[in-house]
Amino acid sequence: MTKKQSQRIIRILLLVGTVASLFFVPWLLVKAWILPLPNTVQEQLDEAIGYGFEGMIVYVDQAGKPPQYYAAGWHDREAKIPAKPQALFKIASISKLYDAVAVTKLVSDGRLSLDKTIADYLPELVGRIENADKISLRLMIQHRSGIPNFTDSYNFWAAPTKTYEESLALILDKPANFEPGSDYEYCNTNYLLINKIMDDVLGYPNFQFIQEEILTPLNLNHTFGSLSDVNIDDVMSGYHQGHPYDLKEDDHGMLATAEDVGTFLRALNDGSIFENGEQEIYSSIYEYEHGGWVPGYQSFAKYHDDIDAVTIEFYSTTDSKLYLWNLSEIINSRIVKILKDD
Repeated sequence: MTKKQSQRIIRILLLVGTVASLFFVPWLLVKAWILPLPNTVQEQLDEAIGYGFEGMIVYVDQAGKPPQYYAAGWHDREAKIPAKPQALFKIASISKLYDAVAVTKLVSDGRLSLDKTIADYLPELVGRIENADKISLRLMIQHRSGIPNFTDSYNFWAAPTKTYEESLALILDKPANFEPGSDYEYCNTNYLLINKIMDDVLGYPNFQFIQEEILTPLNLNHTFGSLSDVNIDDVMSGYHQGHPYDLKEDDHGMLATAEDVGTFLRALNDGSIFENGEQEIYSSIYEYEHGGWVPGYQSFAKYHDDIDAVTIEFYSTTDSKLYLWNLSEIINSRIVKILKDD
């Protein structure tokens, strides 16, 4: 076979593979990607509601422009209350950014060490978590610990755990997924343990520390640690495809308005959230953007350096196959394109 013939066969196989793969790509994702770009962010939100999202909130903080607030769909579908830009929303794993800043400040103050291990901070877990003497605080923050992820437990979201002890029990005595530091795997157990370590070192709930050292200095008065701290009517309803009920009353950690998250993210990225030497510590351990997912709630927080803009997107609908997550990311990219064209 000549080189030319070989190259022709490869091209044919690639074409066949591409065509075949299209049968497994939901066409709505393709449609969302290729449709002409709307002229405004609000038009993009309205378009997205037509794809199956019950509600959306978007906040934009772009340098040289006043903050922009957008909403579409429902705040509460059953009560027919339209979406509100200032509604509270469950930010899920975006809270890890706040945790990482809190750890940074405690490390800077000498109250925590990035190089100390689970064995140092939680000696009761030696023999219950594999490699406890090798897994440092740094590795946990960076998701390089190898500890199994408790939220990956079978049918977890059908009946989520409510306490530290219940969550931890799901992974105790299980083998590590990999040797500490040898790989990366996103793992909520890491932050379950980090929060426990912070509580123990502080002697009080670490959200109080976050409140005092992060939220209050930034005047973030609409960020809360738990559903029990808020008026439930202020919380945007959340829906999961195939589940008939509003998930608003399920408690899954921190809640905030899009504006509060945006203000925090701006301070994180421009460094104003840090004291002397803290930003160097933070940059060595964690990232500057994040997404979040719990049933009924998808959230995205990102800074775009090329247009000096923070975008926060909240979607009040989820699904089990994460198809809506992929759709959300397409919509997010289109929102940024609109901002660049503006």
